[in-house]
Amino acid sequence: MTCVLPQLVHLGRDVCNNLEQAERREWWLANGLGGYAGGTVAGTLTRRYHGMLITPLTGPHHGVLQRHLLFAKVDAELLDGDRVIPLNTNRWGSGAIEPRGHLNIESFHMDGRMPVWRYSFEGLLIEARIWMEPGKPSSYMAWRLLDNPEDREVYLRTRLLVNVRDHHGNTQTDQCTPEITVYENELDVKQDDLYTLHFNSRCGQVEAANYWVLDFDLPRERERGLADRDSQLCVGHITFPLHAGNWMGMVASLVEDASPYVMEAMDRFVAHEKMLLTQPKYIVPELADVPRWINQLVMAADSFVVNIAINNTQERTAIIAGYPWFGEWGRDTMISLPGLLLATGRYAQARRLLSSYLPLVNCGMLPNYFPRDNDTPQYNTVDAALWYIEAWRAYVEIHNERQLLMDAWPKLQEIIQYYRDGTRYNIKMDETDGLIYAGEAGVQLTWMDAKVGDTVITPRIGKPVEVNALWYNALMTMAQFAQCLGHQEESATYAAMAAHTKKGFQRFINVEHECLHDVLDGPEGNDGRIRPNQIFAVSLHFSPLDASAQCHIVEICASHLLTSFGLRTLDPNHPEYRPYYEGDVWARDSAYHQGTVWAWLLGHYALAEYRVSGDANQALLRLEPMQEHLNDAGLGTVSEIFDGDAPHTPRGCPAQAWSVACTLEAWWKLQHALRVNHQGGK
Repeated sequence: MTCVLPQLVHLGRDVCNNLEQAERREWWLANGLGGYAGGTVAGTLTRRYHGMLITPLTGPHHGVLQRHLLFAKVDAELLDGDRVIPLNTNRWGSGAIEPRGHLNIESFHMDGRMPVWRYSFEGLLIEARIWMEPGKPSSYMAWRLLDNPEDREVYLRTRLLVNVRDHHGNTQTDQCTPEITVYENELDVKQDDLYTLHFNSRCGQVEAANYWVLDFDLPRERERGLADRDSQLCVGHITFPLHAGNWMGMVASLVEDASPYVMEAMDRFVAHEKMLLTQPKYIVPELADVPRWINQLVMAADSFVVNIAINNTQERTAIIAGYPWFGEWGRDTMISLPGLLLATGRYAQARRLLSSYLPLVNCGMLPNYFPRDNDTPQYNTVDAALWYIEAWRAYVEIHNERQLLMDAWPKLQEIIQYYRDGTRYNIKMDETDGLIYAGEAGVQLTWMDAKVGDTVITPRIGKPVEVNALWYNALMTMAQFAQCLGHQEESATYAAMAAHTKKGFQRFINVEHECLHDVLDGPEGNDGRIRPNQIFAVSLHFSPLDASAQCHIVEICASHLLTSFGLRTLDPNHPEYRPYYEGDVWARDSAYHQGTVWAWLLGHYALAEYRVSGDANQALLRLEPMQEHLNDAGLGTVSEIFDGDAPHTPRGCPAQAWSVACTLEAWWKLQHALRVNHQGGK
């Protein structure tokens, strides 16, 4: 099967030469180990997270995913006789923008996930590419001269800027004091016993340096109310001769013998990218012939799936919740698993991931947050364990592996037992209505988990609607699993519990607004605010509501919450509605779930709409705006959130796992429905 990488993202001078527009668009790469690289189309550093190689460090003082900025930036310039032509742009604390290499960018595009720049200056045309070696802590940079009509003698000189800080932190210049050594075409940067970073070039002229470049301005951090200055250490320069058609470049790696042959490395990367697209087409019928933007999402999905080393001989599959600042989160993992792994045919990884979480179930709960150090994971979520059961259901629906289900069965039973009888944070089933109650002061347990200091913005203590939709879904799933395993008596028990919960769930119906209450039996009674959490009572596999109630929920969400890129988290007519997600930490976190649009909810809305209308084509149209979004913000991927008010500016994390996953999952399921209906029509 012939595979062509999607060429979906393409930007011209109107964007590339406009600093504001070029900086709001960012490229992100991942290597499958939790490491990443990222920057702006303009080439500026605007976040503390921008860099050429950000990677986990291992050892006695580092956790399984404690990532550090090691290689911050490569500043490149053309040497054309006596002229120096900048290809890079820098922002400085003084407000100056110097040099202004972005004005020489002719175009920017993405070859699959690989960012590609073309620079044009007085007849010279130069192409630059960046990529990461899959499965290695290595980043490559390469340049080639495409056009040189006067056959001028041209060189490319690069300045290598490094660091040694936690990617969340601020630079301390006294903590970055590496030993710098040059060997012919290689420059090594050794920082104590932590690591040695190897810069290797096949034919570049290498010179050592050791000076600080101070006062980089980071406007995106300033917008977030955080420290907005950074400094980087220049450790050397590499200069290449440029000849028409020939690639020149370098690798920066923690691997001592990383290959400096950039063309071969580029071919390996492209082959890996094509494999990501080709293999699913043989496994998942819905992916056999898809639009370019779905191919782009299939590739984006791979960025979040990582292998994390447990020790020197073992590793496990995990999902990174988002780039650049999120790590592994239990809730996000289970919500994302169907879209990232099942919709893309990565069944073996799904199996490994599901199985690896079984030993982590504790008192019926799944860990939500995995600290960056080696501390105990935090069990502070009421819904992650219920999403875990839904992830098992989705997997078993595709692969009915009886032995695997038998191995998981005791832990799945444990989840139900503890939720029924009681576990942490007052999580317990109310026997009178079969609904789950959860919460205590100062703790945020649902996905609406914003907290600033000691203040929980949306505490939602009581019986949250989506938790109980998930609870009903879990009980029905367990009845189905028990039946599959031949446990007839247990199946009847779970079915009876589900029937009790279904009856109690009708209490959520808000007759006044023909929708569902967001929370029942809270400290101040029932919460009737119109929020998107009710959509799960329609979108999940098992719904506790009749068709009429489902229709009303979809209608109310459409009229009050639906936007092009997801659902608002609060009705705009409510006095607490916040239309924009901006400002310092307090301003942003207090708006996080008070009107801000969440992209992961769009897929669930589309599935809910299909459930009540039966029109898969109409539901698919709900996902179409994501195609245009792939040319904005995190290029080729999907942002975490958007402003509640138009034009719904993308905000938050520029590459979010469940945003990509839920869009893919909905598209996959809706395409499956069309295929089944078409076959039935025959």
